[in-house]
Amino acid sequence: MRNNKKIVTVIAHVTAWICFFTLPYLVFFPRLREFSMSNHQLASMICNNVFLVLFYYLNTLVLIPRLLVKEKWFWYVFSIIASLLFFLIVPQQIATLIAEPEVINPQNRRFIPNPAFQGTFKRHRPLADGYSTVLFLLIFTVGTCISVIQRWLKTEQHRKETENEKLNTELSFLKSQVNPHFFFNTLNNIYSLAIVRSEETAPAVMKLSSIMRYILTETQRDLVPLRNEVDFIHNFIDLQKVRLTDKVTLHFSTEGDIDTLVVAPLLFIPFVENAFKYGVSTKGSSSIDIKIKTDSHTIFFTSVNYIVASENNLMENTGIGINNVKRRLELMYPGKHHLTTTEKDNFYTVYLEIVTT
Repeated sequence: MRNNKKIVTVIAHVTAWICFFTLPYLVFFPRLREFSMSNHQLASMICNNVFLVLFYYLNTLVLIPRLLVKEKWFWYVFSIIASLLFFLIVPQQIATLIAEPEVINPQNRRFIPNPAFQGTFKRHRPLADGYSTVLFLLIFTVGTCISVIQRWLKTEQHRKETENEKLNTELSFLKSQVNPHFFFNTLNNIYSLAIVRSEETAPAVMKLSSIMRYILTETQRDLVPLRNEVDFIHNFIDLQKVRLTDKVTLHFSTEGDIDTLVVAPLLFIPFVENAFKYGVSTKGSSSIDIKIKTDSHTIFFTSVNYIVASENNLMENTGIGINNVKRRLELMYPGKHHLTTTEKDNFYTVYLEIVTT
């Protein structure tokens, strides 16, 4: 894969250089058959192009990383000026060594040696120097802009990867907080059954084993089938029923298609936990009504429980589980969820709407 990427990069560079050097001649000399070039002009063109290519890679691979990026402004500007002077002098001298300057014979329109050329480094080509300078600055600008954009894109990609890694780490941490909080409450219930030597202790342990298996396997994934979450809540409710009396009215229902939608694991269970924790009374009547409904790509969760008066029934005591759910919703469903909690007429209502696409 990496070798293929290098090959594609090389091909792209070669194609770009061919287009860059041939385009001006195609634009300014549309009738190429009528255009002729002396040996010296051909040598000059080749030398200039070779040195432009060398300067481009010198600038992008050496000068920018080692000077510009490290904010060595003086040395970078100095290197560019020195490269320009080198480009204006050396390629022409090399071309002259290859082929001496020529002029057109007015009688037969053929190139003949220039009688004014004395074989020295003396040069009187202000127009050519101006054209070469513009071409040099163009290559310099294009190379610098491309390098800066590439570095910016690479920095942005690294920033996004770092941000995603941070979010994944935070999500993993939040999941690790959900599980101990859940087990803490559940083990307390089983402990209460064991104290009174209830026959429900063994089945309760089996239910807890099933719940643990689900948490250890399913919650390692970012998304799980909604059906699995519903079954998980069923198991949790069955585990809670062992401590309920006839004074508690409990309803859990589903409506719509729960077999095709997927959802982040353990989003609903903290609300279910709190409904049992703060909505169950051993002295008076109480009720819990939990409903999951689906509509197209949206999941609607509703939990309504009677608020049982207690010294420990304070909103801040619901902290760990509920706060984690809110944070996970922000990370996994930004702009695609709606959560409200209301307290009215001694009933506590949770409404959560999640758009899964």
